[in-house]
Amino acid sequence: MAVHHIRIISVLLIASLPFTIAIEGKGNSSEPSDADRIEFALNLEYLEAEFFLYGALGYGLDVVAPELAGGGPAPIGAQLAALSPLVRDLISQFAYQEVGHLRAIKKEVKGFPRPVLDLRVGTFARIMDSAFGRRLYPPFDPYASEINYLLASYVIPYVGLTGYVGTNPQLQNTTSKRCNEQLVAGLLGVESGQDAVIRTWLYERLEVRVMPYRLTVAEFTNRISVLRDRLGNAGVKDEGLVVPMALGAEGRVVGNVLAANNASLSYDRTPEEILRIVYGTGDAHIPGGFFPNGASGAIAKSFLQS
Repeated sequence: MAVHHIRIISVLLIASLPFTIAIEGKGNSSEPSDADRIEFALNLEYLEAEFFLYGALGYGLDVVAPELAGGGPAPIGAQLAALSPLVRDLISQFAYQEVGHLRAIKKEVKGFPRPVLDLRVGTFARIMDSAFGRRLYPPFDPYASEINYLLASYVIPYVGLTGYVGTNPQLQNTTSKRCNEQLVAGLLGVESGQDAVIRTWLYERLEVRVMPYRLTVAEFTNRISVLRDRLGNAGVKDEGLVVPMALGAEGRVVGNVLAANNASLSYDRTPEEILRIVYGTGDAHIPGGFFPNGASGAIAKSFLQS
């Protein structure tokens, strides 16, 4: 791996999509319940489900499981992606797994209807422009090619993964704690697997240049991770596929197929950090990005109302 050809950027991103117990901002002063924390995860699960369903199949929850959408509006701009049979198969599996996650969460908590989700090309293009600090031309289109779609997929599941890592130790209700912990652990296991598959596929293509930008896959992942860390504003909690050796596992490698801290443990994120990232504004009080009207649930709304 000719790593010396890659400009190594101190990595990281914030990921994926749900949830820590203590809300750090000036939102609702009362501590969120376990149900609030688990419900918050629905925002990311809706996002992932619709992105993967449309990308692989060309349709979403309204066809596959309309009852889970709860009457919420259809996602904006989601499209069928140009994928090979293998990658379409993988993304289809991810899609149906996310449907299962929605079903499992709604079995335990009341939940809420699908929020407004913006999956237009322009939304992803703005993310990539922000990551590189300049406008890419033509605008980045996540649906145009397989490599574009996997890079866009790199943006999403890791956020949810770090949210689940942050949620589990915060669950407190003694009567339901074991059940809730098992639910969150089960969700985390599959989210981690999805993220690992995406990262591995991209890792095999580290030095492939994404056309027409002539930027490598490694550069894209590192820039996205740096952007998510910047938006999350809570230090390094994300890493691209190539890191300085000091940040690699045991300080001995620069390859970084899995993002983890210096003890090789997964990073955690709070709901506020996650909202800063998925809104793309760096502020949990100002919606945008994938959630133009804001995320749903008591935790997210507490920031919008403050």
